[in-house]
Amino acid sequence: MSAPFATPPEAHADGAGLAHRQIVVLGSGPAGLTAAIYTARANLMPLVFAGEPSSTGDQPGGQLMLTTEVENYPGFVDGILGPELMNRFESQAKRFGADVVQERALRVDLTTRPFLIWGSGGGSGPPTTSADALIVATGARSLMLGVPGEDRLLGHGVSTCATCDGFFFREQDIAVVGGGDSALEEALFLTRFARKVTVIHRRSELRASRIMQDRAFAHEKIELMWNTVVLEVLGESKLSGARVQDVVTGEERVISLGGLFVAIGHQPNTDLVKGQLDLTEAGYIQTFDGSFTSIPGVFACGDVQDHVYRQAITAAGSGCIAAIDAERWLEAGHHQLHKTTGTREGA
Repeated sequence: MSAPFATPPEAHADGAGLAHRQIVVLGSGPAGLTAAIYTARANLMPLVFAGEPSSTGDQPGGQLMLTTEVENYPGFVDGILGPELMNRFESQAKRFGADVVQERALRVDLTTRPFLIWGSGGGSGPPTTSADALIVATGARSLMLGVPGEDRLLGHGVSTCATCDGFFFREQDIAVVGGGDSALEEALFLTRFARKVTVIHRRSELRASRIMQDRAFAHEKIELMWNTVVLEVLGESKLSGARVQDVVTGEERVISLGGLFVAIGHQPNTDLVKGQLDLTEAGYIQTFDGSFTSIPGVFACGDVQDHVYRQAITAAGSGCIAAIDAERWLEAGHHQLHKTTGTREGA
């Protein structure tokens, strides 16, 4: 294993003042910071665009910054707060020489070698950074209801991940909002803990696959609330319930809840690379042979390319994969080949 260097090599700049790095990481969730740890320990001095606190798509620390207790990350027997876990990730990356900046990438150009990045610190001017290799770890965001009280109670009774938080709602009445496979998967998982699970759906029929519907209809703990939308999430410091409306009759009522899970979909943060990298039909970055993308030298990891698992531990694992892939790609000299020939071979 690589040892941390005592004196980190300085990033160099070209004649126009453009800072150049061997590796730039976009994103500072579990995937991005794990990639930073590994590439930093390989003496590659990565620059991490962590995002900005005001940014909704790539906030520093990723979605774990919106999570309270994390009990399923290995090594923390008594659990750990999401923000504290991400602070530890960042401190570890910095210890080995990673440079983490509280900026977001406004634009990237993947058609040139080296790659060009416009950081938010540079405003609307020329690119601020160039990189031989780029690791995209911008994550995905859960689609939210956009109703009063939702933001305030996120992590305090409102959740977007049953696998992460279901354990905290033992013997409580829980609601899941949504009508697709993901919503029913969440509902079925939550029956392990809840006293009752109510699926709230705005239509009179579900979008989920027939097999998932059959499972949900057959489960004694699951109840369907048709033609219903959530108007408001209730509670001060902790969720107490929701105000809902029947979209057919217009009738409103309040239901008491211990937990509310929003399962109306995810949106990968791929605006930066749309039109440059190949994406799946659902909009996630397409990867192969580990973390390779359609452009050699660009690697992707975490929720921006994973629409299945979406866990901190799997994101961290894929960040490790991307770092090793990028390190070996650079070590093989492929970046020099592309720079001198302009080809896209040798991935």
